[in-house]
Amino acid sequence: MEILISAIVSGLMLGLVLAIVALGLTIIFGVMDMVNFAHGEFLMIGMYAGLLTAQVTGADPLFGLPVAAAVGFLLGLVCYYGLAKFLLRGPALAQLLGTFGLMLFLRNLALLIMGSEDRAIHEGLLVGKSFELGLGVIIPATKLAAALFGILAFIAVWLLMNKTKVGKALTATSLNAEGARYMGIQTEKMNALAWGLGGATATLSGALLVNFWSVNPFVGLLFTMIAFTVVALGGFGSVPGAFAAGLVVGIITELPGIWDFFTYTFRVGWMEKVPMTSFKYTFVYLAYFLIMVIRPRGLFGWKQ
Repeated sequence: MEILISAIVSGLMLGLVLAIVALGLTIIFGVMDMVNFAHGEFLMIGMYAGLLTAQVTGADPLFGLPVAAAVGFLLGLVCYYGLAKFLLRGPALAQLLGTFGLMLFLRNLALLIMGSEDRAIHEGLLVGKSFELGLGVIIPATKLAAALFGILAFIAVWLLMNKTKVGKALTATSLNAEGARYMGIQTEKMNALAWGLGGATATLSGALLVNFWSVNPFVGLLFTMIAFTVVALGGFGSVPGAFAAGLVVGIITELPGIWDFFTYTFRVGWMEKVPMTSFKYTFVYLAYFLIMVIRPRGLFGWKQ
């Protein structure tokens, strides 16, 4: 039973971080109907921002969070005014290929500057520490902090979108950009803000992940696919959907632990021979495929 509980708790904590990973993708699509294939590279840059902040300043890795968020916000603005703004004038295919090109550019730029080796944080206030919740459940302090910051980030975005004039302008732009312009809303600034917020949440999630996940220039590909799965499950454009779907996908990634529980509980010989750890991301991609086939709008989708 300890194995099952540990797997579920670990999956929920990872799911909160994955929800933040997907949040930026959700915001950009919700406002502009544009899919950002470079989203994973934004996260990768956030991981490097958190890592380098800790290494260069000697400060605790947690102090890299605001630095990473600021870097992501500026990166989002630069990418919008330098690329996305012009892609909006073309067909959907141009938008897809344009952000795909941005992905390749950022990945190879990181490869040129940082090299291809894995890097990780080994020192910090929470690194190496853990909390015991009872029933044999031990939670690494870095993962718990990442989950708590993930919740705070979602609350902040929800308050922005629902309790401020700027958030309501973003929502109006996402529902009907032309109508929003007639009402005096500067939709181009809203588009830029969406990219800024999308970049900030992506790099913030990267700075959270680097506390317990190594970084290299290719790590963005993995999280891009996971982010697409979360957004597809929750519904393109749905912030609450991204939160709920992140938890579901987090549980899916912990299927090896749940598999081990049933293996040892029921003593099923053939289950012991299945290397489930090697297939855990396969189930994430399978979930993405099934969602796209069965319910393309996602469970909470509100955009047609």
